[in-house]
Amino acid sequence: MPARPAAKARPSARQPPARVTGTLDQHVYDVLFDDLTRGTLKPGDRLAEEALCERFEVSRTVVRQALRRLAESHVVDIVPNKGATVAAPTPLESREVFQARRVIEAAIVRLVTQRIGASDLERLRRRLQAEHAALHDKDHRRWVDLAGGFHLALAHLCGNGVLQRMHGELMSRCSLIVALYETPGDASCEHDEHQRLVELLELRHAEGAALLMEQHLVALEARLRFPAPG
Repeated sequence: MPARPAAKARPSARQPPARVTGTLDQHVYDVLFDDLTRGTLKPGDRLAEEALCERFEVSRTVVRQALRRLAESHVVDIVPNKGATVAAPTPLESREVFQARRVIEAAIVRLVTQRIGASDLERLRRRLQAEHAALHDKDHRRWVDLAGGFHLALAHLCGNGVLQRMHGELMSRCSLIVALYETPGDASCEHDEHQRLVELLELRHAEGAALLMEQHLVALEARLRFPAPG
């Protein structure tokens, strides 16, 4: 009887395929990114690798990959031999972020007016209803989430993946800026302005929507209180 061919070595259970590491890295990234945008993590907070490994039950390699990606999005600072901290944007960086956001969101709403349909408008109106309910219930955190989600929803509707990714990064950086510089008690977004935006989108009034978006973001930036130059 001919000898059986040697069995192929099976990969060790302790060495998952690379794609699994990528999946774990994405999970850590997504959760930390959400913590940043929701304000659970504040500017200047330290992101200790050991604590993150315990929290997510992953290796340091996975944690470092996630932190590196967050640093590439400018929401985490990594200093050699010191570790990672949540970014604390300077006043100059903050103004530049808002300037970029005004340009990108004006472009987004112009594109949305070309593509928006009845079902899209209905979803946006449901978002407005949820915003109004959160305001009525004085649930500030939920309202802030919904207000930011409104802008992200518009980016999703524009149909341009590059603009959507750029906008997502700017939104996360804005969350840190607001956490640092917003006057306590000030609103992050005006609900009525969102409502008027939806009305202009329904009319497919591209320039009117772009102008209102710019004014909306100028007003948001004006509520920030930057320290006087020292």
